[in-house]
Amino acid sequence: MSAKFFWFLPTTGDSRSIVGGSHASSHHAVPASHRKPSRRYLAEVARAADRLGFEGVLTPTGTWCEDAWLTAAALVPETERLKFLVAFRPGLVPPTLAAQQAATLQRFSEGRVLLNVVSGSDDREQRRFGDWLDHDERYSRTGEFLHIVNSVWRQESVDFTGKHYRVEDARVSEPPDPLPQIYFGGSSPPALEIAAEYTDVYLTWGEPPQLAADKIAKVQQLAQARGRTVRFGIRLHTISRATSEAAWAVADELLSELTPEQIASATALHSRSESEGQRRMTALHGGRLDQLGSTPTCGPVSVWYAAARAPL
Repeated sequence: MSAKFFWFLPTTGDSRSIVGGSHASSHHAVPASHRKPSRRYLAEVARAADRLGFEGVLTPTGTWCEDAWLTAAALVPETERLKFLVAFRPGLVPPTLAAQQAATLQRFSEGRVLLNVVSGSDDREQRRFGDWLDHDERYSRTGEFLHIVNSVWRQESVDFTGKHYRVEDARVSEPPDPLPQIYFGGSSPPALEIAAEYTDVYLTWGEPPQLAADKIAKVQQLAQARGRTVRFGIRLHTISRATSEAAWAVADELLSELTPEQIASATALHSRSESEGQRRMTALHGGRLDQLGSTPTCGPVSVWYAAARAPL
């Protein structure tokens, strides 16, 4: 199977800088000079990705992002073949409603909707939305959520009673066609179990090859035990130039904007995170400027990971 490449909708704003805010921060740190995420500008980005042949665009979720569902719905008519990977958090949307929203958007987009299920972020941000479950409980809830959504799409009526959800006669007016593929990431043991049981594509961040390979092998093993096959993707941003030296010169210029205080603040924030993936990324660079890279989640930098100066 050939590789598929996705772009990223900057729904918190855009710029040529990597200095930005984090999901867990108490204020929006993106400078006022950055481009606002207007519908018109996001439509320009989506049309460019469509024209250039990208498979789809991630429509992210988070405190400082424009709503992913509404953004995707607004931009579907602006594009022709581009798919929208809509990120959302199960704890914030009831499963039957999510199944209905996805089915409607799939019909209106003529089959161009994919779902990126995000079990949770930092505790502080989760509580902004009224979610007080801890890390492992959030994944337990995600499992029930995906069970209900998948069942509703495939059955006329669903009754389910679990720890987190109870539904009776759950249904949608018409199943989506095709069923939206489910993308999912997470590095903890509960996350790997969810990936193996329910998801179509397991996503990993830009870790060193052996670490990523170990996780992929584990998910493959768990999926095969369930009689399933899972595909895999990697979540990272790239700098493309004619030579490696030119690309790293741009990276060095971007990193030069960071102050030691910004690095220390981000490192401390993510080292305390309940996200296993964020802790893994932080452990790789340890706050060293010469090892820092970045991957935005809804705009300029909010999550840090190590970027070794060697091809992955």
